[in-house]
Amino acid sequence: MGRKSENGYAHGLFVGVDVGASRTKVAVMDPQKRLLGFAVEKSGTNFAKTADFCLKAAFDMAGAKRKQMVYAVSTGYGRQNVAYADENRTEIGCHARGCYHYFPMAISIIDIGGQDNKIIKLNEAGKQTGFKMNRKCAAGTGAFLEEMAPRLDIDLGAMNKLAAEAETMIKLGSYCTVFSATEVLEHIRNGHKVPDIVKGLFFSVVRRVLEMDTLTDEVVMTGGVVAHNGYLVEMAQEQIGRKILVPEHPQLTGAIGAALYGIKQKQAF
Repeated sequence: MGRKSENGYAHGLFVGVDVGASRTKVAVMDPQKRLLGFAVEKSGTNFAKTADFCLKAAFDMAGAKRKQMVYAVSTGYGRQNVAYADENRTEIGCHARGCYHYFPMAISIIDIGGQDNKIIKLNEAGKQTGFKMNRKCAAGTGAFLEEMAPRLDIDLGAMNKLAAEAETMIKLGSYCTVFSATEVLEHIRNGHKVPDIVKGLFFSVVRRVLEMDTLTDEVVMTGGVVAHNGYLVEMAQEQIGRKILVPEHPQLTGAIGAALYGIKQKQAF
């Protein structure tokens, strides 16, 4: 398996590709399961092209060459569009494996993505014991926040800081993105402060996710929304009354899990 390289990676490298509807993530790992390089880009309309771009960027970060790749596994919405993948796996399995890699215990995983939310439950051995997904509505997802940011005339990247600075919270009564937008405009017209409205939007996301399922054992939060909006984690901790674990790269757990599947596959031979 693999070969000696000029970078010292003696047994080749493993790639995990998570092609989401919003973002594409690529992780490069060595046989010792160490993350060496990664990349995240908007998926756009050409999933294959974005996956190729992320692969190059991830290998550049790792200081390695594409020829050192010995196995690649794709996952996510566009997993069938990755030409260089040796196999593909479900996003549920990859997120579970990626989180268990960092937290090898019984956990409830909350993944807040651009287009959907997932709650995955694992036992002490890392086996899946439960799963829920919200795909019917954008409320509670990254798309919800992306829709609300221009309504408030603010940059999406500024929302976390604004929510954390809020003096109070304007709660939204509706879960629907369309009706929530109307509520937001009404609050603006009534002179409510933007940070207080943003905090209410964050609370709406947290409430929507927590109502999906009961949370047992240790709780882990992942996803691009979590990666860029740490205040959401603080709000969720307040709601459940205990600390929430977050991996070092919460947006990469699916891609890391996919790479780990590749490592297991090759080590089986």
